[in-house]
Amino acid sequence: MSLKRLISNKTMAASAVLMTAFTSTSAFAQEAAAAATATAKPIDMTPIYKTTLFYVLAFLLLCLFVAIIGKALKVYELTRETEGKGKGINWDKINAVLFALFLIVGLYGVYWEYTVHGNMLLPEAASVHGVKIDEMLNITLIITTIVFVATHIVLFAFAYMYRYNKERKAYYYPHNNTLERVWTVIPAIVLTFLVLMGFLTWRSIFYKIEDPNNKPISIEVTSSQFQWDVRYPGADGVVGRKNYKLITAINALGIDFNDKNSMDDQVADEIVLPVNKPVRFSLVSKDVIHSFYMPHFRVQLNTVPGMTSYFEFTPTITTAEMKVKTNDPSFKYLLLCAKICGTNHYNMQKAVRVVSEQEYKEWVAKQVPYLTNDLRETFKLPLLAEPTAAPAAADTTAKDTTSQIALKK
Repeated sequence: MSLKRLISNKTMAASAVLMTAFTSTSAFAQEAAAAATATAKPIDMTPIYKTTLFYVLAFLLLCLFVAIIGKALKVYELTRETEGKGKGINWDKINAVLFALFLIVGLYGVYWEYTVHGNMLLPEAASVHGVKIDEMLNITLIITTIVFVATHIVLFAFAYMYRYNKERKAYYYPHNNTLERVWTVIPAIVLTFLVLMGFLTWRSIFYKIEDPNNKPISIEVTSSQFQWDVRYPGADGVVGRKNYKLITAINALGIDFNDKNSMDDQVADEIVLPVNKPVRFSLVSKDVIHSFYMPHFRVQLNTVPGMTSYFEFTPTITTAEMKVKTNDPSFKYLLLCAKICGTNHYNMQKAVRVVSEQEYKEWVAKQVPYLTNDLRETFKLPLLAEPTAAPAAADTTAKDTTSQIALKK
């Protein structure tokens, strides 16, 4: 057998082996693919831009892009330098133009914030003191905005106007007493005005002279994870004492019924307030620090375990009127917790309604007393008779039927 034929036969044999191996591999691959398809889990088609990883990778990609551009520009400048040519890029001019553009974009951002996010602010204050707080906020915002815009225009304009120029020499200007007096005295006067305005507003809220002809309604609110318990004073107008040592399964608030003022106290599932009537809240906490927060009334005060806090204000806009003002039929006042007090903090809220005085009186009359017969038994107080159900109407159908049968006979 010639060498040529031997090679040819071996080549044919090798080709046959390779063909067999390829066919077997393809068959196994098809079977594996079919098995994988049969057992494959559904693919998560969530848009990738909603994941954190997407933004991390996008940021790293942007950093890489900037680094590549920077290196390319560096190579470009070194190349021109080795060739003995002049500076290729005037970075001073580019930076100056960027400062000017940044000023324009920044000022537009301020305008956008006022016009877009400004419309997302709370509606007008629904309490007497809330109007004062809003006035104080507006004055502070106007002054700081004017200063912010003016100083940034000067800052970025100077960066553009006085960019480096080899034909211009800087003027040495190290000190100016008059200028320093101006920018020290004016801010001091403005800040003094703002601080005094805030102090006087705060005093007018927390230090009130009680009007004997218009005494505030006393309401107690007890905070706990994660709820608000509301207690109204009843007919005597006084909320009774409480003691944490008296807290039990049936006396969750620890009310002391040895105090006669506690006997007629009422509990409520919501807070209802009469319009244009002062209200005084007594605030206590059973567990951790919470924050009694009613944003529409501009009310916020911490509730601290072991001590009682007080906040008095006068609501001025009913819930129905605020629905009209906000053009929102579903609007409602809310009591929220402004402290991160635990896992269910976000859901710690209670509805608040402001109604006319007549509606308030009708609502209060329907509220149940806190003192139940179980509590009366615990405190050895006389039990009240349970309300008896009205007697059911007599069933005269059978009698009528019997009478009709008798008549027929």
